[in-house]
Order: sequence, then structure tokens, then C-alpha cells
Amino acid sequence: MKRLLLIFAVAVLIFGGLVSSGVFGVKWSTFERYVKLPKPSTLSLPGTENVRVVSEESLVIDVVDKVSPSVVTVGITKTRTVGDIFELNPFDPFAPLRRRSGKPQKLEQDIGSGFVVGEGGLIVTNKHVVADTEAKYRVITKDDKTYDVVKIYRDPTNDLAILKIDPTAVSGQVLKAVELGDSSKIKVGQLAIAIGTALGEFRNTVTTGVISGIGRGITASSPFEGYVERLDNVIQTSAAINPGNSGGPLLNSSGQVIGVNAAVSGDGQNIGFALPINVVKDALANFNQTGQFNRPFIGVRYKTIAKDLAVLNDVPEGAYVVEVVSGSPADKAGVKQGDIVTKIDDVRLSGASAELSKVVAKKKVSDSISVTLWRDGKEQTVKLTLGSQDQ
Repeated sequence: MKRLLLIFAVAVLIFGGLVSSGVFGVKWSTFERYVKLPKPSTLSLPGTENVRVVSEESLVIDVVDKVSPSVVTVGITKTRTVGDIFELNPFDPFAPLRRRSGKPQKLEQDIGSGFVVGEGGLIVTNKHVVADTEAKYRVITKDDKTYDVVKIYRDPTNDLAILKIDPTAVSGQVLKAVELGDSSKIKVGQLAIAIGTALGEFRNTVTTGVISGIGRGITASSPFEGYVERLDNVIQTSAAINPGNSGGPLLNSSGQVIGVNAAVSGDGQNIGFALPINVVKDALANFNQTGQFNRPFIGVRYKTIAKDLAVLNDVPEGAYVVEVVSGSPADKAGVKQGDIVTKIDDVRLSGASAELSKVVAKKKVSDSISVTLWRDGKEQTVKLTLGSQDQ
């Protein structure tokens, strides 16, 4: 029996070899007409014909190749005096200590990052990066082309600034604008990529991480300037952000900018913060229309009274006025410290519309609005005309 099985197996192998060689004029494709073999399963997604499977590594490389030519380094040029000393003169009873001035020294340093948002030479960065109004600034592209900043527009409300350069100053250079995403659609856990000049020294540094949180509130300061500001509704990311990264883009996996890197926690590791790009988009739309950061201004400093605090103190929800700016629209309309703003026009300051600044931001300069105030247990309404923060 074993011998018969062995002979049969050898015969089958010989027959298969002869069929494959085509000696009998028959090929295996002839049998496929009568026997249909199952095909390997394929991945199919609705609305797609070709599916490309990529690794995180190749995805990051593609994003960096796409965006890094639009990321710039912001440098500062200023003159400072160094070497001041005090001389002791024991023979002068009126001025025994005399200060001798040092020598002026020109300082050039990379201090921040930015990214191109308009091919006409518009670059977005942080306001604290260009806070020194007496200094001169320059931007350096990835291929080491240098442009002098000819104009700076600083946002009075947010930590944002727009730098204007002359894109024709360097022949043959084309500045490509980045693609702006939608920060309202980001999700905690999604991939985040940061590009910037880390530590003011390492240009076009790339770091990766995830979106760690949204809607954070922080108090930020600059290591290069004496600058402190409260930032609300910022994005938290684990992508490493260092001093010098300020103003650079935070990107999603599609290479779209979803935030402007602004700050890093000095007490922890891999805790960075970025301004949502939708804030930048609103500011750019305003800038493109008016040529400046022209925002409506009511003229009060306030604290939001949420529902639980309102119930606890038996007062309505709204904005508790801490201070009224002298000469502001609110001051002229008779708004006083201690008032609670409960409604702007038909929008009551409660729930999702509890933030006074967000309601006012939807208005325009010179709009006339009705402001409902709660004072001494009663509501009253005053009218005012919104001014401009540039005033």
C-alpha cells in the first residue's frame, strides 16, 4: 500500500509539471474556468478606491516636508550697553561712587518662530516674541534666506502678532502659505506635530506627541522678555515645546495648522500649550478687512458668575464688573463697578453664552448695543456704542 501511494504521488507531481510546462497545450488557467478559487480579502472604505496604509513615521515625514518650508525663525537685533562699572574715588566727598558707562554692543539672537499665512509676506507669531517696540526684527526661512520685518501688528487681546515682510527682497524666493485647520474639531489623543526654533538655537526642530487637553487656562511668561499674560481656552499637547518654539505651528496629521505654540510648563515634562488656530483665523479675517487688529471694546474688567455661584449668592448669572475703564463706552453709558451684566441685546449671559467677551467679540466696532444690568436687586438697560481697542 505504501508503495502504491508513493507511485501515485510521483505520478501527480509529474503530471502537474507537464501541465505547467504546456506540453499538452493545457494550462492551469483552463481549469479556472470551471473551478473558481476564493480571492484574498481586500480592505474597502466607502468613497475610496485606493487605500494607502502608512506608519506614523512616514506620516510625520510627509507633514514636515510639506510644512517646514513655511516655518520661519524670528530673530531680534538691538543695541545694549555692557560693562557698566562703579569706581570708588575716596578724594571726592560728594560722589565717592561714580558709575562709568560701558560700551554699546549689538545683539543679534534668534528668539522665536512663526509661519507664513499669506504669500504677500504675512507671518503669524506670538505677541510676546516681538514685544520690544524699540528693537528690529528679522525672519529667516528654512533655506537661510533672511528678511527684515517692515511692519508689526500686535493683537491687543490675544498673544498674537502679524509680521509684514517684503517677499520680493530676496530674488527667486517664494513664500508658501500654510493650510489652516479647524481647532474646534480636534480630539484629545490625536497626533500633534510641532515645528520651531527650540531654545532660540535649533531651527526647524520637529517634535511629536498628542493633544493632551483642550480648553485650558494658563498664565504664561516669556524667558526673553519681561512679559506675563493670561491665556484662556488653549490647547495642551505632549509634543515638546521649548523656549524659542513660541509662534511656531502645531499641526495635525494632515499637515494643517491647528494651533500656535505659545507656552510650556516649567514644572512638568512634555506639557506645552498652543493658541487655537480658529482664534488666529478670526484675527486674520479682521486684519484683512481693516488692516489692523480692530476689535470691539466695551471697557470693563469682569468676573463671570456661573450658575452655582449665582445660586449661592442669590444673584443672577452674568459678568460681575470689577473695574470700568475711564472714558470707555461702558463708562460713558453709566456702567458702575459692582454691576452685573446679565444680557447683551437679546443674548443672556448664561450657559454656553456666559462669557461676556465672546458675546461682544461677535459684534463690530461702532455697533450700538443694549446692555442689561443688575444693580441693587433690579434690572435696568443702558445703550452704548462699541469702541475700538486701538483707541
